[in-house]
Amino acid sequence: MSGLYIHVPFCKSKCPYCDFYSGPFLASADRYVAAVVAEYAMRRGEFSEPFSTIYIGGGTPSLLTLAQLRTMLDGIRHFGDFDGVGEMTIEANPDDVTTEWARGVKSLGVNRVSIGVQSLNNDELRAINRRHDSATALRAIDILRKEGIEEISADLIYGLPRQTVESWADSLSRLLSLRLPHFSAYCLQYEPGTRLYAMREKGSVEEASDSVIEQMYGILEENARTSGYHHYEISNFCLEGHHARHNSAYWDLTPYVGLGPSAHSFDGQVRRFNPSNLKKYLNTIESGKVAAVVEDETDVDKFNDYVITALRTAKGIDIGLLSARFPEFLRDRFMANAQPLIDGGRLLADADKIAISPYEIMKSDSIMRELIID
Repeated sequence: MSGLYIHVPFCKSKCPYCDFYSGPFLASADRYVAAVVAEYAMRRGEFSEPFSTIYIGGGTPSLLTLAQLRTMLDGIRHFGDFDGVGEMTIEANPDDVTTEWARGVKSLGVNRVSIGVQSLNNDELRAINRRHDSATALRAIDILRKEGIEEISADLIYGLPRQTVESWADSLSRLLSLRLPHFSAYCLQYEPGTRLYAMREKGSVEEASDSVIEQMYGILEENARTSGYHHYEISNFCLEGHHARHNSAYWDLTPYVGLGPSAHSFDGQVRRFNPSNLKKYLNTIESGKVAAVVEDETDVDKFNDYVITALRTAKGIDIGLLSARFPEFLRDRFMANAQPLIDGGRLLADADKIAISPYEIMKSDSIMRELIID
């Protein structure tokens, strides 16, 4: 089985921490919808496996009207490739979620909503220029549940400007009390090119210290565990049986196709990517050409990609897959790098897998650097 990702590049305003491709391009929404359908028609032959998941991300997909979403999804469904889809997710901002919207997306086949809560502290939300407040986020979750959408995931961020250890613990506790089947918790990253990065460089915001981040992560890990959540990927937690099926495919070499500007694809062997430029994407598709270009990857690149993504998960690296997919010399070099980490307890290994120790998750970047083959 494979997955379909659709990137919706529209936002009312850019969050200062966001480095995904998005912007205030909503005037081009109708052209974009038509282009996504046309792109799928041109590229569906790249993938031989049926789709089992669809993920509509962004950007802010909830900015598309229900009519635009219907046109896009019906246009793709026309080809008859979606009989086996069991999970269809759409990302949403809390202030876009209304009863009408929830009923509308459910009628389109959406059965999972990922909602960008980020914090349940209004001062912190204002600091990152979010459009909603905590009451709006909680109301959105309530609306989704009342309309029969039970598979809900909420995003939280720790290490935010103005955030304290105590306010983080409060946001987390309030979210956990809702017993959502899934949530994601991300440590704030200051990515070059973002407004938040520039603000830090100018001294207008101060990055949380390592000790504060470690305290916040400790609270996250402990409270999630005692509340019955499985920490199945560095930033993702779920109740039993409620992991994100689409996202999990990215971590185990399952094929997926990405539509829309900046979207990436992987057919099992070759990676492709679309330009991170809406105008260029639209002009290319409207001229009858495929916008995606092949990413030039060596065997070493492909091996490192798998190691980095697999080690993000609790399942870790599949030894059988490693042996089946990659040359022996790469496996040997990897094991030579991994053995000292295994001996030191930073990596856990058995006959089937190699995974980062739960006690070393906060240091996963440094572990991966030691495993990368150059």
